[in-house]
Amino acid sequence: MKLDKKSNFSEWYNTVIREAEIVDDRYNVKGFVVHRPWGMRILKTIYRIYEEALEEHGHEPVLFPTVIPEENLRREEEHVEYFKAEVFWITHGADRLLPRRLALRPTSETAFYYMYSYWIRSYRDLPFKAYQSCSVFRYETKATKPLLRGREFLWIEAHDVFSTSEDAYRQVREDMEIAREVIYGKLAIPFMFFQRPQWDKFRGAEYTFAADCLMPDGRFNQIASTHYLGQRFAKAFEIKFLDRDGAWKYPYQTCYGPGIWRILAALISIHGDDHGLILPFDVAPIQVVIVPIPSKDVSYDELIKYCKVVEDRLRSGGVRVRLDSDPDVTPGAKFYFWEFRGVPLRAEVGSMELKTRSVTLCRRDTFERVRIELELLLDAVEDLSRRIFDNLRSKAERELESRIVEALSIEEVGESISKGLIVKAPFCSVDYDGEPCGEKLKEAYSAEVRGIRIDVEEEPPDGAKCIVCGRPAKHYVYIGRSY
Repeated sequence: MKLDKKSNFSEWYNTVIREAEIVDDRYNVKGFVVHRPWGMRILKTIYRIYEEALEEHGHEPVLFPTVIPEENLRREEEHVEYFKAEVFWITHGADRLLPRRLALRPTSETAFYYMYSYWIRSYRDLPFKAYQSCSVFRYETKATKPLLRGREFLWIEAHDVFSTSEDAYRQVREDMEIAREVIYGKLAIPFMFFQRPQWDKFRGAEYTFAADCLMPDGRFNQIASTHYLGQRFAKAFEIKFLDRDGAWKYPYQTCYGPGIWRILAALISIHGDDHGLILPFDVAPIQVVIVPIPSKDVSYDELIKYCKVVEDRLRSGGVRVRLDSDPDVTPGAKFYFWEFRGVPLRAEVGSMELKTRSVTLCRRDTFERVRIELELLLDAVEDLSRRIFDNLRSKAERELESRIVEALSIEEVGESISKGLIVKAPFCSVDYDGEPCGEKLKEAYSAEVRGIRIDVEEEPPDGAKCIVCGRPAKHYVYIGRSY
């Protein structure tokens, strides 16, 4: 199987997610996929890492019903107006028409906040921070793409309540830091954090901030977002608390959505190569695969006996290890199989390794091989796992930075977008008065203003003009295509 990620990313992606047994999209309902064991084990690990980070920052786990009554959705006008075209409705129970329609949750603000009006009554109840790991359902009418766009997808949503706006904004910043801890710090995925334009914010929010990574085809992939809701949902759902001064007040709220599906898509796409997946050590279902190399110099039983010694040594150190001892499959076929699935390290054991009580380790990311004494094996695996992570992250960072270009005219934007690049350009405004300029870029180049980058400080120079309308530029914005 010949793959070419650079020249045909879409074909590469579709082949890898199917052949590496991440998902199977042949389920006979459009937009719904089956998660296969290899992919599900990676997803569960990503979930675990993110959930641990959320709980370390004071969030408590909950689980809400999948269904939301129609009257809940209608509480916040802007919110329902945006989502109503994407809702799956349940209208019947058995053969009976239900007295009211129930929505399969497209997102859960209107489920959480209905209950928050019961749970939050006093300043002593605040701050209140809860999250759930779940799937959501949206009737996506565009072309679906597994893990990037579907009608049921996996994510985490956190919903937090505070007594002051200052506390709520601190939570927004904390959400960004959690994204950095997990997505960059554990998964080696670099991203940019943007304040979204007002016309592209989450409906019902006052402000939206989102983490975008860059996929190999030059498209943005939103992998997490956090939203300052202010008091809009609190007022819609009559969430009030009795403050220390004896007055009833509306609290301030935030919500946070790490896209577990899209994070996995980024992990696959950014780190993978023409040989298939490359997985960071921490998320790999199997971290080291042991492949015996038979020869005439040693009996197979003796070789396997030593391989089991190697396996026990690795397992005793907490390494997720698999001994592939099938005598009917050649070592070359085993190499290909486990390389395609992204196992970070391969331990080769042949007659020389048996004789010298050693192991030859091969890195999946570089295919570099090194022979290690058995006594030093665990230390070597730990060292190589760090090296693999650092290499994947630095390589991804270099690729991201190399794809950012500056433009001073709308024509330059179009030229760069056609090459799959990200454009940094002076822009008039990310408030609603800048929306016509954003629409012109979308109409001309199918490109979107992703917003103001907030993880770096940058301002256009004095006299800079908006690349669309020519008015004075208030910001640098980043422009590109997205999924």
